[in-house]
Amino acid sequence: MPDYVPDTSVIVDGRFTAFIEKQDDPRVILSEAMLAEVEHQANQGRSIGFAALEELKNIRAMEKEGKIALDFSGRRPGDWQIKRAKAGEIDEMIRSTAAENDATLVTGDNIQRDLATIKGIRVQFLEPLKKSPRNIEEFFDELTTSVHLKPGMNPVVKKGFPGSVETVRLEQELSLADVESIASTMVKRGKLEEESFLEMDMFGATVLQIKDMRVVITRPPFSDEIEITAVRPIKKLSLDEYSLDSRLVYGVESRNSGVLVAGSPGAGKSTFVQALAEYLAGKGKIVKTMENPRDLQVSRKITQYTSLENSMEKTGDIVLLVRTDYTVFDEMRVTSDFKVYSDLRLSGVGMIGVVHATRPIDALQRFIGRIELGLIPQVVDTIVFVEAGRISQVLMTESVVKVPSGMSQEDLARPVILVKDFFTGEPKFEIYTFGEQVVAMPVGNSVNGVQKLALMRVEEEIQHVIGTDRFSARFINPGKVLVLVPEDKIARLIGRKGVTISGLESTLGLRIDVEPMGEVSQHSDERSPVRIEVKNRLIYIDVGKSNSNVRVYADGILMLQAKSSSKGTIRMKLEGETGGAIYNAHKSGKLIEASIEGDSFH
Repeated sequence: MPDYVPDTSVIVDGRFTAFIEKQDDPRVILSEAMLAEVEHQANQGRSIGFAALEELKNIRAMEKEGKIALDFSGRRPGDWQIKRAKAGEIDEMIRSTAAENDATLVTGDNIQRDLATIKGIRVQFLEPLKKSPRNIEEFFDELTTSVHLKPGMNPVVKKGFPGSVETVRLEQELSLADVESIASTMVKRGKLEEESFLEMDMFGATVLQIKDMRVVITRPPFSDEIEITAVRPIKKLSLDEYSLDSRLVYGVESRNSGVLVAGSPGAGKSTFVQALAEYLAGKGKIVKTMENPRDLQVSRKITQYTSLENSMEKTGDIVLLVRTDYTVFDEMRVTSDFKVYSDLRLSGVGMIGVVHATRPIDALQRFIGRIELGLIPQVVDTIVFVEAGRISQVLMTESVVKVPSGMSQEDLARPVILVKDFFTGEPKFEIYTFGEQVVAMPVGNSVNGVQKLALMRVEEEIQHVIGTDRFSARFINPGKVLVLVPEDKIARLIGRKGVTISGLESTLGLRIDVEPMGEVSQHSDERSPVRIEVKNRLIYIDVGKSNSNVRVYADGILMLQAKSSSKGTIRMKLEGETGGAIYNAHKSGKLIEASIEGDSFH
């Protein structure tokens, strides 16, 4: 009766049961060390452990059928030996079991085979199995992009192309045994097939790459029950098929750029990135990828990296050493990913980053707070937004010093990141600091947006200072705010020698006028349109009532409070701050109105 001791490599993938069935009257000796390793992997929720347990059940069934004799030998390893399984501790214990029982060691591991031979242990090396019992490909056809399997449910598949995908529920219902069988098959294929590998095997989640297909297996406690998801590309495009403007292609090809490819899940980002990477590689560029997991479908001239020792920072260190021209970072999710992308870009590496975003500006905003604001245009100069498999918008960034749109005072000038249409140069957004906040303001809508944001900041600061929300604030002109507060709070708001109010003005970048709230209680808010006339560089506002206290509004925003003359007009210099603001509002078609009261203002 020949004795055989299998190691973990041939138990996991089913090679051993296929081998032992062909032997005459064999005795199988299972090492306690191997059993402990399988138990540990299963307890960790790893699919590789569950696949091994299924094979061990098959071995026990063979023993009950009288096909083999079954025995157990060796000692159970300690925790430290299980943790050092990858360093060879468990393999050494299995070799010892074979030697002590004068048995043949059965393995599919080259290193295990060689060490057993060196130690004088009989060894039988098993080649990988050619076929597996059940595969997930049975649920795919030429238009299927993804398959979703759960026990007790009909398989769900998605078919079509980005922007035109339909969900189909298949007829056959899967049992728990069906799903477990498919999961076991996928794990074996990931370990054995060429161009396939086990990407991750974590507590409750396993990620495999089976040729061009990415398979994710989840189990409790990570998911409520076992589930298998398989995704594959159904169409690989060349860059020519996107009909890109030559200026964009030339810009990326001629210099090391910082490109951000954004879009919602399933929009076609990866398909476009693959086409761009292949194009650059075809132009003689050295291109690498950083993926976790690796699932981009690119040619062999593009090397695909994953996280090194579970760290993309360490992968970035390697990228710097290999002197790549462009690196594709797919996909960036956590803060450390954005920092690695930024560090590589600032080191001179061309970068193509992939992020989920529902709008192009949202993709850029994911860098805000993660890197210094002023560095963003150096890190990301081009944003390509993919929608329904096509390029719907391309933006570029530029750093300037200017007064943000909607502000008029020169002392409000600050560094601003302009986000412009790549092809027309038309500004779309401005990103800048306002107080302690960073804002991304649409250009053309910015006046009301800036003022609403500014009022929110003013109200927050004033409430903090005076300790009550009994006050109101409104713009007099784009650079000045009128604050009405209870009379007993004025001294606290202004502060000794005006220190408090001056500090607020400095923090907010606005001038603040303070008035007692009671003095406006007599004010009637009935407003009437006014007539405006310009003569000799002076602006005349005809309010229709002489010697009256007047408030002037532009589209409902308070611009001026003054007293009308005996002729019922208010006169100001056109070059003045307030006069110029009212004149510009009038020219742009805004409604200029005035309200009049009998009592004088403060």
